[in-house]
Amino acid sequence: MELKDIKAIIDLMKKNSITEFELEEKDSRLRLKRGLNGPAPVVQSEEATAIMAMPAAPVVAAPAPVVNTGETDIKSPMIGTFYRSPSPEAVSYVEIGTEVNPDSVVCIIEAMKVMNEIKAEVKGVVTQMLVENGKPVEFGQPLFRVRPN
Repeated sequence: MELKDIKAIIDLMKKNSITEFELEEKDSRLRLKRGLNGPAPVVQSEEATAIMAMPAAPVVAAPAPVVNTGETDIKSPMIGTFYRSPSPEAVSYVEIGTEVNPDSVVCIIEAMKVMNEIKAEVKGVVTQMLVENGKPVEFGQPLFRVRPN
């Protein structure tokens, strides 16, 4: 990966308030991490290791306490842009009340111009959609809430 590509990823991280990014290719691995008030983030690569300073992200209010309702979250396996349907004209993969199986495609996440279909990996009924269409998502961010059945 070239330095200009790494800089472009860092710019996207800043623009979208993303705190962590990881990319693995055949012969290299890149990991970028931003801390709120901690030390400068570390960029790791098998080809080279460098430290790049990025400004701290703004402090945000603590999230509300989580109440266990027995529902399961479908979480983003990567960072990218969230899309509810395969194209702007197409119908959404799922809506509230849609029954899903582990192999059901629930959305697409675009990462580095690649459209990645995201599967439910759980069986149940979609009870909440937690991300707006076209918005950036982070690794591990909940996308949907599912009530097991």
